[in-house]
Amino acid sequence: MAKSKSEDLTRVRNLGVIAHIDAGKTTTTEHILFYSGALHKLGGVDLGTTKTDYDEEEQARGITIYSACVPFEWSGYTVNLIDTPGHVDFTAEVERSLRVLDGAVVVFDGQKGVEAQSETVWRQANRYAVPRLVFINKMDIIGANFARALESVKSRLTPNAAEQGRPVPIVIPIGSGGAADSRTPFSGVIDLIEMKAKFFDQGDLGKTVRVADIPEENLDEAQTYREQLFDVLTAHDEKDLITSAVLDGKDPDPAKVRQLVREQCLARIIYPVLAGSGREHIGIQPLLDAVTLYLPSPLDRPPVVGTDPKGKKEQKRKPDPKEPFCGLVFKASWHPNGNRFFIRVYSGVMKPNMRAYNPGKDVKENVAKLFHVHADPARGLEEIESGPAGDIVCVVGLKDTVTGDTLCETAHPILLEAITFAEAVVSQSIEPESGADKDKLNLALEVLQLEDPTFKVRPNEGQIMMSGMGTLHLEVKRHRLERDFRLKVKAYAPRVSYREMLKAPRTVDVTLDRLGDKSAFAGLKVSFTNFKSDKPVAVFNVVNTDANPIPVAFLAAAEAALHDSLQTGEIGMPMMNAQARILDARFDPQLSTEDAFIAAAIKAYREGTQGNVLLLEPIMKVTVTTPSQFVGSILGDLTRRGGKIESQDTSATGDMAEVVAFVPLRELFTYANEVRSLSQGRAAPGMEPHSYEPAPDAVLRQLMGE
Repeated sequence: MAKSKSEDLTRVRNLGVIAHIDAGKTTTTEHILFYSGALHKLGGVDLGTTKTDYDEEEQARGITIYSACVPFEWSGYTVNLIDTPGHVDFTAEVERSLRVLDGAVVVFDGQKGVEAQSETVWRQANRYAVPRLVFINKMDIIGANFARALESVKSRLTPNAAEQGRPVPIVIPIGSGGAADSRTPFSGVIDLIEMKAKFFDQGDLGKTVRVADIPEENLDEAQTYREQLFDVLTAHDEKDLITSAVLDGKDPDPAKVRQLVREQCLARIIYPVLAGSGREHIGIQPLLDAVTLYLPSPLDRPPVVGTDPKGKKEQKRKPDPKEPFCGLVFKASWHPNGNRFFIRVYSGVMKPNMRAYNPGKDVKENVAKLFHVHADPARGLEEIESGPAGDIVCVVGLKDTVTGDTLCETAHPILLEAITFAEAVVSQSIEPESGADKDKLNLALEVLQLEDPTFKVRPNEGQIMMSGMGTLHLEVKRHRLERDFRLKVKAYAPRVSYREMLKAPRTVDVTLDRLGDKSAFAGLKVSFTNFKSDKPVAVFNVVNTDANPIPVAFLAAAEAALHDSLQTGEIGMPMMNAQARILDARFDPQLSTEDAFIAAAIKAYREGTQGNVLLLEPIMKVTVTTPSQFVGSILGDLTRRGGKIESQDTSATGDMAEVVAFVPLRELFTYANEVRSLSQGRAAPGMEPHSYEPAPDAVLRQLMGE
């Protein structure tokens, strides 16, 4: 059994690598693992041999689908590295990773700069107040431009530096582009703090780093960027670490510069910027050094906040092994030998053979063993003695726990805030080719829902309706059913996942006096209203049980029936932002039953929603990067699809333009192929869910079969 990592939390880094698809994120991750010794051989995305993209689907498509957690050592630090997907369909993987990480590296394409999904992952990192480094990658490709990519980060992600932090280079490239470029080819990087050039030996895939004086032709540029760095740092140098030296025209102590960079990075006053190329093996070691020097340890993050599950009072836990144990389950994955649950330990120590309390479910779970997990399942699990605060561990075979649940000590309960995920926007009906496989399919779909909170399943007219974040998302799930569960399924055309919403508040008072041909009794007064919440629907019981002591089981049955009804809507689409409140209840000791209260709740729901719902459709934010000459055709096409043009920008990417529009999803199923035909294959589209808006009457009539 391996020992757990050192309990010196100052030398622990929980790191995420996030980016737009194809920014070179996984290639960068491979090099990080290679140089740290966690990999003995470099893999390649194009070859399907990368360590973190271990799944067959990932290797075939050349993209990351599942977040992978890999521990490694660098310069005496322990780093838990999570490589996350860049495709918007798998945004849940990014969301749950950022929820438990302490710091992140955001990778940008040196030619394209900020892209559509770059903005999404940046906003997600903002939501969790994650300090981060910026790595401008692919500086070797033709058209790469460090200054332009940096400006796109400033203008699009941090337009108000005083409130949102400022990207500040600490490492800049020497040259850019390749041999076919007219400019000086990209050959190395300059460390602005040490004022030294670094070159990387291609003979050993960049492992050997040669430190040299800065080439004469790059000296002025380096000095300019260094002065800009000091201008930003000294504006918030309350301890006078370097300001006096800078004002006196002296070179400040590099150690003090690094200390100041770290302080301001942790406070998100700055985002240190580095440059390199994973493909050409340049600039990765300085990035690794920056991870250990500038990104936070668990001790640098604020205490985790939760509530007492009974009293609902706020509780805080510091990242200290001496505190009571608590952790958050941020990922679950299916495995034939037992489902695996990944847990970020926030306080205390998680130990084998402990009984962990799940306060959200009010159940206890047996934790037989703890593991660290390598990305490749074939390498198995590494058993560890304990998981102290700050660690990310794996537990096998929990019974009632799912993603977003808290685990803690029974004697010191705390309920952490759950992870919230976006609503599914695309649905597809499936059914087993063989009726004998129906139960097996239902079980497999339960497993897939356990793994992925954005994947939903519900019955639909004798078939099964599965919903997700996009057509690729659902396609991957179908392939999982076929490959991992050996199921043959019949899939129908994907369709938009509509929602329903109440037009107006309504209160109903219903009485049930018969159930079938038997006498029964249940009375309910229920209000139906719209509300804003992280949950799509909610049901509350506000009956004064002291004055009107309704049996708890009757009220629970009514609440469950109302909740299920809200999930299906009046015309079969889930309700959105709807709540039901049971204002009053009446029962008869002889005639009332749970079934009677279920029937009364359904009757109340029908009266409360009949003719009172609005059909909503998902609207996507569509971003198209295209050569300027095709802007007119693309604008016309988006308008024809019912899109509202938000902006068009030709300033950030040279001769390329960027068009942003909000378009109904129903018009976008074939858009990726069609926009390329409009631009001779040169436009790059991206899309992400933006909002739900009322659908045209024609759409409602079509759904109703009129």
